[in-house]
Amino acid sequence: MTILGIHEGHDSSAAIIVDGKIIADVQEERFNRVKHSGDTPLNAIHYCLAAAGLESINDVDYVSIPWLQIPDGLKTIFNISESFNWKQRIFRKVFKLMFRSPFDTSWLRAPIYKEAFAQYEGQIKSYDHHLCHAASAYYTQSDTDKHLIFTIDGIGDNTCTTVWLAEGNQITPLKKYGSEAAIGWAYSLVTEGLHWIHGDGEGKTMGLAPYGDYNVCKGLLDPYFPEFEGTELKKEVDLGAPYVWNEKGASQYHLTKSSEVEQLIQKYGKENIAAEAQRKLEESVIELVKGWVDQTGIKKTCFAGGVMLNVKLNQRLWNNRASIGIEKQHIYPNPGDSGVAVGAALLEYYKHHSFEGSTLDSLYGGPEYSNKEIEGHLQLSKLNYQYLDEPAKTAAQLLSENKIIGWFQGRMESGPRALGNRSILMSPLMKGNKAILNERVKFRESFRPFCPSLLFESRDKYLLDSKDEFFMMASFDCVESKINQIPAVVHEDGTLRPQLVKKEQNPLFWQLIKEFETITGESIVLNTSMNVMGEPIVNTPSDAIKCFYSTGIDALFIGNYLITK
Repeated sequence: MTILGIHEGHDSSAAIIVDGKIIADVQEERFNRVKHSGDTPLNAIHYCLAAAGLESINDVDYVSIPWLQIPDGLKTIFNISESFNWKQRIFRKVFKLMFRSPFDTSWLRAPIYKEAFAQYEGQIKSYDHHLCHAASAYYTQSDTDKHLIFTIDGIGDNTCTTVWLAEGNQITPLKKYGSEAAIGWAYSLVTEGLHWIHGDGEGKTMGLAPYGDYNVCKGLLDPYFPEFEGTELKKEVDLGAPYVWNEKGASQYHLTKSSEVEQLIQKYGKENIAAEAQRKLEESVIELVKGWVDQTGIKKTCFAGGVMLNVKLNQRLWNNRASIGIEKQHIYPNPGDSGVAVGAALLEYYKHHSFEGSTLDSLYGGPEYSNKEIEGHLQLSKLNYQYLDEPAKTAAQLLSENKIIGWFQGRMESGPRALGNRSILMSPLMKGNKAILNERVKFRESFRPFCPSLLFESRDKYLLDSKDEFFMMASFDCVESKINQIPAVVHEDGTLRPQLVKKEQNPLFWQLIKEFETITGESIVLNTSMNVMGEPIVNTPSDAIKCFYSTGIDALFIGNYLITK
Protein backbone atom coordinates (compact mmCIF):
# COMPACT_ATOMS: atom_id res chain seq x y z
CA MET A 1 0.00 0.00 0.00
CA THR A 2 1.27 3.45 -0.94
CA ILE A 3 0.07 6.53 0.93
CA LEU A 4 0.93 10.18 0.26
CA GLY A 5 0.60 12.55 3.20
CA ILE A 6 0.22 16.23 2.28
CA HIS A 7 0.26 19.14 4.69
CA GLU A 8 -0.60 22.62 3.39
CA GLY A 9 -0.17 25.39 5.93
CA HIS A 10 2.59 26.64 8.20
CA ASP A 11 5.65 24.55 7.22
CA SER A 12 3.94 22.83 4.27
CA SER A 13 5.30 19.36 3.57
CA ALA A 14 4.71 16.00 1.91
CA ALA A 15 5.65 12.46 2.86
CA ILE A 16 5.18 9.09 1.20
CA ILE A 17 4.87 5.69 2.87
CA VAL A 18 5.16 2.38 1.02
CA ASP A 19 4.11 -0.75 2.93
CA GLY A 20 4.56 1.02 6.24
CA LYS A 21 8.03 2.43 5.52
CA ILE A 22 8.67 6.18 5.29
CA ILE A 23 10.31 6.57 1.87
CA ALA A 24 10.45 10.37 1.72
CA ASP A 25 9.53 13.31 3.93
CA VAL A 26 10.34 16.89 2.92
CA GLN A 27 9.23 20.49 3.47
CA GLU A 28 8.25 22.79 0.62
CA GLU A 29 10.56 25.50 2.02
CA ARG A 30 13.62 23.50 0.95
CA PHE A 31 12.58 23.87 -2.68
CA ASN A 32 11.08 27.38 -2.86
CA ARG A 33 13.59 28.82 -0.31
CA VAL A 34 10.88 30.57 1.79
CA LYS A 35 11.29 29.68 5.45
CA HIS A 36 8.14 28.11 6.95
CA SER A 37 6.51 28.25 3.52
CA GLY A 38 2.75 27.71 3.56
CA ASP A 39 2.45 27.22 -0.19
CA THR A 40 0.73 24.17 -1.60
CA PRO A 41 3.70 21.73 -1.48
CA LEU A 42 3.83 20.91 -5.19
CA ASN A 43 7.62 20.51 -5.27
CA ALA A 44 7.56 18.29 -2.19
CA ILE A 45 4.79 16.14 -3.68
CA HIS A 46 6.68 15.63 -6.93
CA TYR A 47 9.84 14.73 -5.04
CA CYS A 48 8.00 12.16 -2.91
CA LEU A 49 6.51 10.49 -5.98
CA ALA A 50 9.93 10.35 -7.63
CA ALA A 51 11.64 9.04 -4.48
CA ALA A 52 9.13 6.19 -4.34
CA GLY A 53 9.73 5.42 -8.02
CA LEU A 54 6.15 6.23 -9.03
CA GLU A 55 5.27 7.41 -12.50
CA SER A 56 2.07 9.25 -11.59
CA ILE A 57 -0.18 10.22 -8.71
CA ASN A 58 -2.45 7.31 -9.64
CA ASP A 59 0.17 4.91 -8.32
CA VAL A 60 -0.79 6.19 -4.87
CA ASP A 61 -3.59 4.32 -3.08
CA TYR A 62 -4.53 7.06 -0.62
CA VAL A 63 -3.85 10.76 -0.17
CA SER A 64 -4.06 11.65 3.51
CA ILE A 65 -4.42 15.27 4.66
CA PRO A 66 -3.93 16.44 8.29
CA TRP A 67 -6.85 18.88 8.35
CA LEU A 68 -10.56 18.29 8.81
CA GLN A 69 -11.23 20.93 6.15
CA ILE A 70 -9.10 20.34 3.05
CA PRO A 71 -7.03 23.49 2.30
CA ASP A 72 -7.91 25.52 -0.79
CA GLY A 73 -4.72 24.73 -2.69
CA LEU A 74 -5.25 20.98 -2.36
CA LYS A 75 -8.91 21.33 -3.37
CA THR A 76 -7.72 23.04 -6.50
CA ILE A 77 -4.98 20.67 -7.62
CA PHE A 78 -7.13 17.61 -6.91
CA ASN A 79 -10.22 19.27 -8.41
CA ILE A 80 -12.29 18.86 -5.23
CA SER A 81 -15.52 20.88 -5.26
CA GLU A 82 -16.06 23.26 -2.37
CA SER A 83 -18.95 22.45 -0.06
CA PHE A 84 -19.75 25.92 1.28
CA ASN A 85 -23.33 27.06 1.77
CA TRP A 86 -24.46 30.24 0.06
CA LYS A 87 -23.73 32.49 3.08
CA GLN A 88 -20.14 31.23 3.26
CA ARG A 89 -19.68 31.75 -0.47
CA ILE A 90 -20.86 35.38 -0.29
CA PHE A 91 -18.61 36.06 2.71
CA ARG A 92 -15.56 34.64 0.95
CA LYS A 93 -16.24 36.63 -2.23
CA VAL A 94 -16.59 39.90 -0.27
CA PHE A 95 -13.52 39.10 1.82
CA LYS A 96 -11.44 38.48 -1.29
CA LEU A 97 -12.56 41.70 -2.96
CA MET A 98 -11.86 43.80 0.13
CA PHE A 99 -8.53 42.35 1.28
CA ARG A 100 -7.10 40.01 -1.40
CA SER A 101 -6.52 37.61 1.49
CA PRO A 102 -4.67 34.27 1.60
CA PHE A 103 -8.08 32.74 0.82
CA ASP A 104 -7.51 33.95 -2.73
CA THR A 105 -5.96 30.98 -4.50
CA SER A 106 -6.88 32.03 -8.04
CA TRP A 107 -3.21 31.71 -9.06
CA LEU A 108 -3.64 27.97 -8.60
CA ARG A 109 -6.44 27.79 -11.17
CA ALA A 110 -4.00 27.73 -14.06
CA PRO A 111 -4.08 24.37 -15.84
CA ILE A 112 -0.37 23.73 -15.18
CA TYR A 113 -1.10 23.24 -11.47
CA LYS A 114 -3.98 20.86 -12.09
CA GLU A 115 -2.77 18.65 -14.89
CA ALA A 116 -0.78 16.22 -12.74
CA PHE A 117 -3.36 15.64 -10.02
CA ALA A 118 -6.88 16.56 -11.18
CA GLN A 119 -7.54 13.06 -12.54
CA TYR A 120 -6.47 11.27 -9.36
CA GLU A 121 -8.41 8.03 -9.05
CA GLY A 122 -7.51 7.00 -5.49
CA GLN A 123 -9.13 8.02 -2.24
CA ILE A 124 -8.52 11.34 -0.50
CA LYS A 125 -8.94 11.35 3.29
CA SER A 126 -8.78 14.23 5.73
CA TYR A 127 -8.19 13.90 9.46
CA ASP A 128 -8.06 15.96 12.63
CA HIS A 129 -4.80 17.90 12.81
CA HIS A 130 -3.91 16.85 16.35
CA LEU A 131 -4.78 13.22 15.61
CA CYS A 132 -2.15 13.28 12.87
CA HIS A 133 0.36 14.75 15.33
CA ALA A 134 -0.51 11.91 17.71
CA ALA A 135 -0.06 9.32 14.94
CA SER A 136 3.41 10.67 14.10
CA ALA A 137 4.48 10.07 17.70
CA TYR A 138 2.79 6.75 18.46
CA TYR A 139 3.45 4.93 15.18
CA THR A 140 7.19 5.71 15.26
CA GLN A 141 7.93 3.97 18.58
CA SER A 142 8.62 0.41 19.49
CA ASP A 143 5.67 -1.21 21.30
CA THR A 144 1.88 -1.50 21.35
CA ASP A 145 1.25 -1.20 25.09
CA LYS A 146 -1.00 1.54 26.42
CA HIS A 147 0.51 4.98 25.91
CA LEU A 148 -0.57 8.48 26.76
CA ILE A 149 0.06 10.86 23.87
CA PHE A 150 0.28 14.61 24.40
CA THR A 151 0.03 16.87 21.34
CA ILE A 152 0.80 20.50 22.13
CA ASP A 153 1.15 23.20 19.47
CA GLY A 154 -0.15 26.67 18.58
CA ILE A 155 -3.55 25.74 17.25
CA GLY A 156 -4.88 23.27 14.69
CA ASP A 157 -8.53 22.42 13.93
CA ASN A 158 -9.52 24.70 16.84
CA THR A 159 -7.40 22.69 19.28
CA CYS A 160 -4.25 23.76 21.11
CA THR A 161 -3.59 20.75 23.34
CA THR A 162 -4.93 17.19 23.23
CA VAL A 163 -4.42 14.11 25.41
CA TRP A 164 -4.81 10.71 23.73
CA LEU A 165 -4.91 7.07 24.76
CA ALA A 166 -3.17 4.70 22.36
CA GLU A 167 -3.07 0.91 22.40
CA GLY A 168 -2.59 -1.53 19.57
CA ASN A 169 -3.84 0.20 16.44
CA GLN A 170 -6.19 2.61 18.19
CA ILE A 171 -5.65 6.24 19.15
CA THR A 172 -8.56 7.65 21.17
CA PRO A 173 -8.97 11.23 22.42
CA LEU A 174 -9.27 11.62 26.18
CA LYS A 175 -9.43 15.42 26.36
CA LYS A 176 -9.20 18.30 23.90
CA TYR A 177 -8.34 21.82 24.98
CA GLY A 178 -8.87 24.90 22.84
CA SER A 179 -7.39 28.38 23.14
CA GLU A 180 -8.41 28.48 26.81
CA ALA A 181 -5.40 26.17 27.39
CA ALA A 182 -3.04 27.63 24.78
CA ILE A 183 0.33 26.65 26.23
CA GLY A 184 2.14 27.16 22.93
CA TRP A 185 0.47 30.49 22.22
CA ALA A 186 1.47 31.77 25.67
CA TYR A 187 5.14 31.07 24.91
CA SER A 188 4.78 32.64 21.47
CA LEU A 189 3.20 35.70 23.11
CA VAL A 190 6.44 36.23 25.01
CA THR A 191 8.45 35.58 21.84
CA GLU A 192 6.52 38.37 20.12
CA GLY A 193 7.08 40.66 23.10
CA LEU A 194 10.81 40.05 22.67
CA HIS A 195 10.44 41.29 19.06
CA TRP A 196 10.88 37.88 17.46
CA ILE A 197 8.54 36.18 15.01
CA HIS A 198 5.65 34.13 16.37
CA GLY A 199 6.09 30.59 15.06
CA ASP A 200 9.79 31.04 14.33
CA GLY A 201 11.57 32.80 17.20
CA GLU A 202 10.54 30.53 20.08
CA GLY A 203 13.95 28.83 19.94
CA LYS A 204 15.53 32.23 20.59
CA THR A 205 13.35 32.68 23.68
CA MET A 206 14.50 29.28 24.94
CA GLY A 207 18.14 30.10 24.17
CA LEU A 208 17.96 33.44 25.98
CA ALA A 209 16.28 32.05 29.12
CA PRO A 210 19.44 30.67 30.84
CA TYR A 211 20.92 34.17 30.87
CA GLY A 212 18.08 35.47 33.06
CA ASP A 213 16.70 35.03 36.58
CA TYR A 214 12.98 34.28 36.73
CA ASN A 215 12.88 35.25 40.43
CA VAL A 216 13.13 38.88 39.34
CA CYS A 217 9.67 38.65 37.73
CA LYS A 218 8.23 35.38 39.04
CA GLY A 219 4.47 35.20 38.60
CA LEU A 220 4.14 38.13 36.22
CA LEU A 221 3.39 35.83 33.27
CA ASP A 222 0.80 33.80 35.21
CA PRO A 223 -2.15 35.52 33.47
CA TYR A 224 -1.02 34.16 30.10
CA PHE A 225 -0.28 30.52 30.93
CA PRO A 226 -3.01 27.95 31.69
CA GLU A 227 -2.87 25.92 34.88
CA PHE A 228 -3.91 22.28 35.32
CA GLU A 229 -4.95 20.29 38.35
CA GLY A 230 -5.24 16.57 37.85
CA THR A 231 -6.92 16.11 34.48
CA GLU A 232 -8.86 19.36 34.74
CA LEU A 233 -8.01 22.81 33.48
CA LYS A 234 -7.80 24.78 36.71
CA LYS A 235 -7.27 28.21 35.17
CA GLU A 236 -8.26 29.26 31.66
CA VAL A 237 -6.54 32.01 29.70
CA ASP A 238 -7.81 34.44 27.11
CA LEU A 239 -5.04 35.51 24.76
CA GLY A 240 -7.46 36.98 22.21
CA ALA A 241 -8.04 36.04 18.60
CA PRO A 242 -4.86 35.83 16.52
CA TYR A 243 -4.22 37.97 13.49
CA VAL A 244 -3.08 35.80 10.58
CA TRP A 245 -1.70 36.97 7.25
CA ASN A 246 0.47 35.73 4.41
CA GLU A 247 3.91 37.18 3.86
CA LYS A 248 6.22 35.91 1.11
CA GLY A 249 4.39 32.60 1.04
CA ALA A 250 4.55 31.96 4.79
CA SER A 251 1.79 32.42 7.33
CA GLN A 252 2.47 35.04 10.00
CA TYR A 253 0.72 35.33 13.37
CA HIS A 254 0.17 38.07 15.93
CA LEU A 255 -1.47 38.16 19.37
CA THR A 256 -2.42 41.64 20.56
CA LYS A 257 -1.54 40.97 24.19
CA SER A 258 2.10 40.71 23.20
CA SER A 259 2.23 44.46 23.80
CA GLU A 260 1.50 43.81 27.49
CA VAL A 261 4.46 41.43 27.65
CA GLU A 262 6.59 43.99 25.82
CA GLN A 263 5.95 46.43 28.68
CA LEU A 264 7.03 43.82 31.23
CA ILE A 265 10.21 43.23 29.23
CA GLN A 266 11.02 46.95 29.24
CA LYS A 267 10.66 46.98 33.04
CA TYR A 268 12.22 43.68 34.08
CA GLY A 269 14.62 42.85 31.24
CA LYS A 270 14.36 40.50 28.29
CA GLU A 271 16.54 37.76 29.80
CA ASN A 272 14.47 37.60 32.99
CA ILE A 273 11.13 37.51 31.18
CA ALA A 274 12.47 34.78 28.87
CA ALA A 275 13.55 32.78 31.93
CA GLU A 276 10.08 33.15 33.48
CA ALA A 277 8.41 32.12 30.21
CA GLN A 278 10.54 28.98 30.14
CA ARG A 279 9.69 28.21 33.76
CA LYS A 280 5.96 28.66 33.12
CA LEU A 281 6.06 26.52 29.98
CA GLU A 282 7.75 23.67 31.84
CA GLU A 283 5.40 24.03 34.82
CA SER A 284 2.27 23.96 32.65
CA VAL A 285 3.29 20.89 30.66
CA ILE A 286 4.50 18.98 33.73
CA GLU A 287 1.18 19.68 35.50
CA LEU A 288 -0.70 18.41 32.45
CA VAL A 289 1.38 15.25 32.04
CA LYS A 290 1.51 14.36 35.74
CA GLY A 291 -2.24 14.82 36.12
CA TRP A 292 -3.05 12.37 33.35
CA VAL A 293 -0.38 9.85 34.39
CA ASP A 294 -1.74 9.88 37.95
CA GLN A 295 -5.33 9.53 36.74
CA THR A 296 -4.75 6.70 34.26
CA GLY A 297 -1.74 4.90 35.74
CA ILE A 298 -0.20 4.79 32.25
CA LYS A 299 3.53 5.39 32.47
CA LYS A 300 4.51 5.26 28.79
CA THR A 301 4.24 8.61 27.01
CA CYS A 302 4.58 10.01 23.50
CA PHE A 303 4.74 13.66 22.48
CA ALA A 304 4.29 15.75 19.32
CA GLY A 305 3.33 19.29 18.31
CA GLY A 306 5.56 22.31 17.86
CA VAL A 307 5.95 22.98 21.59
CA MET A 308 7.93 19.75 21.84
CA LEU A 309 10.78 21.38 19.91
CA ASN A 310 11.64 23.00 23.25
CA VAL A 311 14.58 20.84 24.31
CA LYS A 312 14.77 22.30 27.82
CA LEU A 313 11.17 21.28 28.43
CA ASN A 314 11.97 17.79 27.18
CA GLN A 315 14.97 17.58 29.50
CA ARG A 316 12.92 18.62 32.51
CA LEU A 317 10.27 16.02 31.74
CA TRP A 318 13.00 13.37 31.55
CA ASN A 319 14.93 14.53 34.62
CA ASN A 320 11.72 14.57 36.67
CA ARG A 321 10.34 11.31 35.32
CA ALA A 322 10.24 9.69 38.77
CA SER A 323 8.12 12.44 40.34
CA ILE A 324 5.94 12.76 37.23
CA GLY A 325 5.49 9.00 37.12
CA ILE A 326 6.64 8.26 33.56
CA GLU A 327 8.88 5.40 32.50
CA LYS A 328 9.09 6.16 28.77
CA GLN A 329 9.33 9.43 26.87
CA HIS A 330 9.15 9.24 23.07
CA ILE A 331 9.11 12.54 21.19
CA TYR A 332 8.56 12.45 17.45
CA PRO A 333 11.74 14.16 16.21
CA ASN A 334 9.96 16.34 13.65
CA PRO A 335 7.13 17.35 16.00
CA GLY A 336 6.02 20.64 14.42
CA ASP A 337 3.65 21.00 11.51
CA SER A 338 6.33 20.00 9.00
CA GLY A 339 6.07 16.47 10.45
CA VAL A 340 2.32 16.16 10.31
CA ALA A 341 2.32 14.85 6.71
CA VAL A 342 4.08 11.75 8.02
CA GLY A 343 1.47 11.49 10.77
CA ALA A 344 -1.39 11.68 8.29
CA ALA A 345 0.15 8.96 6.11
CA LEU A 346 0.88 6.67 9.07
CA LEU A 347 -2.64 7.17 10.39
CA GLU A 348 -4.15 6.03 7.11
CA TYR A 349 -1.75 3.10 6.80
CA TYR A 350 -2.60 1.70 10.24
CA LYS A 351 -6.29 1.88 9.52
CA HIS A 352 -5.62 -1.02 7.14
CA HIS A 353 -2.75 -2.85 8.87
CA SER A 354 -1.87 -4.05 12.34
CA PHE A 355 0.62 -1.92 14.27
CA GLU A 356 3.26 -4.07 15.93
CA GLY A 357 5.75 -1.40 16.93
CA SER A 358 8.23 0.50 14.79
CA THR A 359 11.70 2.00 14.96
CA LEU A 360 12.57 5.37 13.45
CA ASP A 361 16.18 4.93 12.38
CA SER A 362 16.78 8.28 10.71
CA LEU A 363 15.28 11.53 9.50
CA TYR A 364 17.14 11.52 6.19
CA GLY A 365 14.00 11.83 4.04
CA GLY A 366 15.00 14.44 1.46
CA PRO A 367 16.87 14.59 -1.86
CA GLU A 368 20.39 13.30 -2.42
CA TYR A 369 22.87 13.94 -5.23
CA SER A 370 25.44 11.70 -6.88
CA ASN A 371 29.05 12.76 -7.35
CA LYS A 372 28.32 13.12 -11.06
CA GLU A 373 25.45 15.52 -10.37
CA ILE A 374 27.56 17.45 -7.86
CA GLU A 375 30.45 17.81 -10.28
CA GLY A 376 28.04 19.13 -12.88
CA HIS A 377 27.01 21.92 -10.49
CA LEU A 378 30.65 22.72 -9.73
CA GLN A 379 31.59 22.89 -13.40
CA LEU A 380 28.57 25.04 -14.20
CA SER A 381 29.70 27.47 -11.51
CA LYS A 382 33.25 27.44 -12.93
CA LEU A 383 34.76 26.54 -9.58
CA ASN A 384 38.11 25.02 -8.73
CA TYR A 385 37.67 21.80 -6.77
CA GLN A 386 39.43 18.57 -5.95
CA TYR A 387 38.24 14.99 -5.59
CA LEU A 388 38.91 13.20 -2.27
CA ASP A 389 38.90 9.47 -1.68
CA GLU A 390 38.42 10.01 2.08
CA PRO A 391 36.68 13.33 2.71
CA ALA A 392 36.10 12.53 6.39
CA LYS A 393 39.84 12.43 7.10
CA THR A 394 40.50 15.78 5.44
CA ALA A 395 37.48 17.35 7.12
CA ALA A 396 38.61 16.17 10.57
CA GLN A 397 42.07 17.60 9.98
CA LEU A 398 40.66 21.00 9.03
CA LEU A 399 38.37 20.96 12.07
CA SER A 400 41.37 20.26 14.30
CA GLU A 401 42.97 23.37 12.76
CA ASN A 402 39.86 25.34 13.84
CA LYS A 403 38.52 25.82 10.32
CA ILE A 404 34.81 26.18 9.59
CA ILE A 405 33.57 23.58 7.15
CA GLY A 406 30.38 22.91 5.24
CA TRP A 407 29.40 19.23 5.15
CA PHE A 408 26.94 18.29 2.37
CA GLN A 409 26.40 14.53 2.08
CA GLY A 410 23.68 11.98 1.33
CA ARG A 411 19.97 12.63 1.78
CA MET A 412 18.77 15.90 3.25
CA GLU A 413 17.31 15.85 6.75
CA SER A 414 13.59 16.26 7.42
CA GLY A 415 12.57 18.76 10.07
CA PRO A 416 14.46 21.70 11.57
CA ARG A 417 17.67 19.99 12.74
CA ALA A 418 20.82 19.36 10.73
CA LEU A 419 21.97 15.83 11.55
CA GLY A 420 25.24 15.58 9.68
CA ASN A 421 24.11 15.73 6.05
CA ARG A 422 23.44 19.46 5.56
CA SER A 423 25.67 20.79 8.33
CA ILE A 424 28.18 23.48 9.18
CA LEU A 425 30.85 22.03 11.47
CA MET A 426 33.52 23.49 13.71
CA SER A 427 35.71 22.38 16.59
CA PRO A 428 33.97 22.55 19.99
CA LEU A 429 37.31 23.00 21.79
CA MET A 430 37.59 26.80 21.55
CA LYS A 431 35.12 28.93 23.50
CA GLY A 432 35.29 31.75 20.97
CA ASN A 433 34.00 29.54 18.17
CA LYS A 434 30.40 30.17 19.19
CA ALA A 435 30.81 33.92 18.68
CA ILE A 436 32.74 33.38 15.43
CA LEU A 437 29.96 31.25 13.93
CA ASN A 438 27.15 33.56 15.05
CA GLU A 439 28.94 36.63 13.67
CA ARG A 440 30.61 35.37 10.48
CA VAL A 441 28.41 32.52 9.29
CA LYS A 442 24.92 32.43 10.81
CA PHE A 443 24.55 36.24 11.12
CA ARG A 444 22.44 35.95 14.26
CA GLU A 445 22.31 36.96 17.92
CA SER A 446 25.48 36.34 19.91
CA PHE A 447 23.76 34.40 22.71
CA ARG A 448 22.43 31.68 20.39
CA PRO A 449 23.94 28.28 21.31
CA PHE A 450 25.25 25.51 19.09
CA CYS A 451 24.75 21.77 19.39
CA PRO A 452 27.23 18.91 19.40
CA SER A 453 27.23 15.68 17.44
CA LEU A 454 29.08 12.93 19.27
CA LEU A 455 29.78 9.25 18.91
CA PHE A 456 27.09 7.04 20.43
CA GLU A 457 29.82 5.06 22.17
CA SER A 458 31.02 8.23 23.96
CA ARG A 459 27.70 9.45 25.35
CA ASP A 460 28.57 8.82 29.00
CA LYS A 461 31.84 10.68 28.54
CA TYR A 462 29.89 13.91 27.98
CA LEU A 463 26.27 13.50 29.16
CA LEU A 464 24.69 13.02 32.58
CA ASP A 465 21.51 10.93 32.99
CA SER A 466 21.34 10.47 29.24
CA LYS A 467 19.09 8.39 27.03
CA ASP A 468 19.34 7.54 23.36
CA GLU A 469 18.94 10.86 21.54
CA PHE A 470 19.72 10.70 17.83
CA PHE A 471 17.78 13.79 16.70
CA MET A 472 18.72 16.73 19.02
CA MET A 473 15.31 16.64 20.71
CA ALA A 474 16.41 17.04 24.34
CA SER A 475 19.19 18.70 26.28
CA PHE A 476 21.26 17.03 29.00
CA ASP A 477 23.59 18.26 31.70
CA CYS A 478 27.22 18.15 30.65
CA VAL A 479 29.73 16.09 32.66
CA GLU A 480 31.41 18.75 34.80
CA SER A 481 34.96 17.82 33.85
CA LYS A 482 34.10 18.33 30.18
CA ILE A 483 32.50 21.78 30.39
CA ASN A 484 35.82 23.59 29.90
CA GLN A 485 37.05 21.04 27.35
CA ILE A 486 34.23 21.59 24.83
CA PRO A 487 33.05 25.14 25.68
CA ALA A 488 31.70 26.03 22.21
CA VAL A 489 28.82 23.53 22.58
CA VAL A 490 28.00 23.93 26.29
CA HIS A 491 25.19 26.39 26.92
CA GLU A 492 25.10 29.03 29.66
CA ASP A 493 23.28 26.63 32.02
CA GLY A 494 25.80 23.81 31.57
CA THR A 495 23.70 21.75 29.17
CA LEU A 496 24.22 20.17 25.74
CA ARG A 497 21.63 19.42 23.05
CA PRO A 498 23.31 16.42 21.44
CA GLN A 499 22.97 14.23 18.41
CA LEU A 500 24.27 10.76 19.18
CA VAL A 501 25.74 9.27 16.01
CA LYS A 502 25.75 5.53 15.38
CA LYS A 503 28.03 4.09 12.72
CA GLU A 504 25.19 2.16 11.09
CA GLN A 505 22.96 5.24 10.90
CA ASN A 506 25.44 7.62 9.26
CA PRO A 507 28.79 5.89 8.62
CA LEU A 508 30.51 8.83 6.91
CA PHE A 509 29.61 11.35 9.61
CA TRP A 510 30.57 8.81 12.29
CA GLN A 511 33.93 8.38 10.58
CA LEU A 512 34.51 12.15 10.54
CA ILE A 513 33.91 12.40 14.31
CA LYS A 514 36.10 9.32 14.91
CA GLU A 515 38.93 10.89 12.89
CA PHE A 516 38.55 14.11 14.93
CA GLU A 517 38.85 12.00 18.08
CA THR A 518 42.06 10.42 16.76
CA ILE A 519 43.59 13.88 16.31
CA THR A 520 42.23 15.72 19.38
CA GLY A 521 41.09 13.07 21.85
CA GLU A 522 37.50 14.40 21.81
CA SER A 523 34.81 12.38 20.02
CA ILE A 524 32.50 15.35 19.50
CA VAL A 525 32.09 18.19 16.97
CA LEU A 526 30.05 21.38 16.83
CA ASN A 527 27.18 20.93 14.35
CA THR A 528 24.74 23.55 13.11
CA SER A 529 22.44 23.63 10.11
CA MET A 530 23.82 24.77 6.76
CA ASN A 531 21.92 28.02 6.38
CA VAL A 532 21.98 31.59 7.61
CA MET A 533 19.39 33.15 9.89
CA GLY A 534 16.03 33.54 8.17
CA GLU A 535 16.70 30.99 5.40
CA PRO A 536 15.82 27.30 5.11
CA ILE A 537 18.48 24.60 5.36
CA VAL A 538 20.19 24.08 2.00
CA ASN A 539 18.82 21.40 -0.30
CA THR A 540 20.78 21.32 -3.55
CA PRO A 541 24.51 21.58 -4.36
CA SER A 542 23.81 25.07 -5.75
CA ASP A 543 22.21 26.08 -2.42
CA ALA A 544 25.32 24.85 -0.61
CA ILE A 545 27.64 26.76 -2.93
CA LYS A 546 25.67 29.99 -2.38
CA CYS A 547 25.83 29.50 1.39
CA PHE A 548 29.57 28.81 1.19
CA TYR A 549 30.42 31.94 -0.77
CA SER A 550 28.10 34.27 1.16
CA THR A 551 29.44 33.34 4.61
CA GLY A 552 32.72 32.85 6.45
CA ILE A 553 32.89 29.09 5.85
CA ASP A 554 36.48 28.06 5.03
CA ALA A 555 35.92 24.80 3.14
CA LEU A 556 32.96 22.98 1.60
CA PHE A 557 32.85 19.19 1.42
CA ILE A 558 30.14 18.27 -1.05
CA GLY A 559 30.04 14.57 -1.83
CA ASN A 560 33.64 13.56 -2.50
CA TYR A 561 34.57 17.07 -3.66
CA LEU A 562 36.31 19.81 -1.71
CA ILE A 563 36.14 23.54 -2.41
CA THR A 564 38.27 25.99 -0.45
CA LYS A 565 38.68 29.75 -0.41
